[in-house]
Formats: sequence, structure tokens, C-alpha cells
Amino acid sequence: MKILADHKLRAFFYRSLFFIVLFVLVSLSCLCFIPEKAALFIFFTGLCVAAGFLAVSFRYFQEQSRTIDAAATQIMEYIAGDQRARIECDEEGDLHRLFHQINSLSAILSARAEKEGKAREFLKNTISDISHQLKTPLAALNIYNGILQEEAENLPTIQEFVNLSEQELDRIETLVQNLLKITKFDAGTILLEKAPESVADMMESVKKHFSYRAIQEGKEIFLTGDENVMLPCDRVWLIEAIDNIVKNALDHTKAGGVIRIEWKQSASAVQIRIADNGSGIHPEDLYHIFKRFYRSRFSQDAQGLGLGLPLAKSIIETHGGTVEVDSRLKAGTMFMINFLTM
Repeated sequence: MKILADHKLRAFFYRSLFFIVLFVLVSLSCLCFIPEKAALFIFFTGLCVAAGFLAVSFRYFQEQSRTIDAAATQIMEYIAGDQRARIECDEEGDLHRLFHQINSLSAILSARAEKEGKAREFLKNTISDISHQLKTPLAALNIYNGILQEEAENLPTIQEFVNLSEQELDRIETLVQNLLKITKFDAGTILLEKAPESVADMMESVKKHFSYRAIQEGKEIFLTGDENVMLPCDRVWLIEAIDNIVKNALDHTKAGGVIRIEWKQSASAVQIRIADNGSGIHPEDLYHIFKRFYRSRFSQDAQGLGLGLPLAKSIIETHGGTVEVDSRLKAGTMFMINFLTM
């Protein structure tokens, strides 16, 4: 019988059968040879058989519990990161067959994780190589462009095309840098250097970064929040994430627009909000704005590369935070970033 393939279950079955047979034989003997006291003997025999059966059952289930506990320990070690953890399954039976399947699944997942890790590392190295290869010609093109600007000072048409060329070179450089950063996050090669940082100070840095652009475009950036709020983070990376969201707000806000950066601390979290009164995001796009290179058919932005928000999301999530967005067409957009502090 397949159910008796497990030697522990087979032993439990045979021992239980032994006690049942013993009880039947003793009962029949008492009825045949001492019928006047048979009931008493059968009662005591039943108690002894029941005690023996309980002892056998306790031992069997105790061994099963130990086996399952050992398997659970190996599973938890695997979940914790030890990909070599395996459950012992040298014996026969349904339970050990299940353990064997779990070990097979673990091996498949480990092999897949290793393959994906190598693929991410290859992608990171490839894009890194491409990025470095592009830096030299980009630097040369920027120099040539600067020389052309000087030479074309009195030639308006050429000056216009040189300025357009400079804008496109800046876009290419931004694209290369953002691609390199995102692939590093994907490959897990970014090591965050966390330290307690003043949120107010970081947001002031963000405002200063965009103050000139805001003035040039007739827009305003307002900061609101408690000066004493502290957040454990990598200052450089988190400022870059906020920069990308604020840049997105400026890109989609017309002259006279307002961008508000607010922050507050609750008992268990720090929340940062970036809100604008710009054009808003179409409902169709809300679930896609964090996808790389996503281009909305409703967007009027012809300059965006579709990497700023995905990079911001990667940075925030690497810090253990979450980012959500709420938007209404022609009314504005709000990004809500939350970091647990407990």
C-alpha cells in the first residue's frame, strides 16, 4: 500500500494493530475461561491497551512534529537568503515526497534568481560601458557647440540651431545618466549611506536647485513643514528623487503656477508631499507614469524622456518608502511619499 511507504507510519499502524489484536484476544480469553470476571478483566485490559495506544500515538506525532519543525526551519533559512538550505528527504512516504518537491522548487528558484542576477549584472555593465563610451563624444560635441556659439554670435539663424543643438545634447546626457542610475538600482549595486538628515534642509536644497528656472518661467515654489523633522536617508539620492518629481511638476505647470512642497511627521512615518496646480494627469495614464519611457498620448511635453519618475520611485523604494499620486485634469497633481520611521 502506498500509504504505508513511510516506515514511521507503517510502524505506527502495526503497533496500533498489535494493541487491537491483543485486546480482542484477551477479551475472548476472559469470556471463555473466566466469564464471571470477564467484564472486569476486559475493562482493565481496555485501559492498558488505550494507554499503550496513546503512548504509541504520542511518539508518532512527536516525531512528525520534529520532522515538520526541521523542514520549517530550512524553509525559513531559505527565505532569509540561504539558497543552499534544503529539507532532508531521504525516506519514503507522502511527507518526504512533498519535501522533495519543495527542494526541487527551491533549486529551480535559486537557479532562476542566479540567472536573473547575471542578466541584471550584464545589463548594468553593458549600459555602463555604453555610457562611458558616450561621455567622450558628448564632451567633444559640447566643446564644439560652445565654439560655434562664439563664432555665430552675429548670425541669428546659426545661433538658433546651435542653441537647439545644445538642448538636444543636454537631453542625451540626462538620458545616459538616468539609464546608468536605474540599471544600478536594478542590479542592486547601489549602497545607500543613510544618516539622520533634516527634511527641511533637504527641501531647501531642492528649492534652490530650481529657483532660477522657476523665476525664468514665472512660477513659484513654496516650502511648508516642521524644521525639526529628521529622516534616516541617503541625502544625495533622496534629493535626486525629490528633484525629479519637482522637475515633473515644473514641466507640467504653466506660467504663474505654484509648486508646494510640504512635509510632516506622525507617530510612525514621515510624509513628503509635492503638489502643483498644473495640467494634471489623464486618468488613463495614472497607472503608467512610473513605467520607463512611458509617453502619454495626452501629454503636451515633448522634451520628457520618461525616466525621471521611474528613477524617483526606485530611489524611494530602496529607502523603504512608498510613493503615490493623485491628480485631476486641469487642477493639478500631488505626489505623496511616505517613509516608516519605526
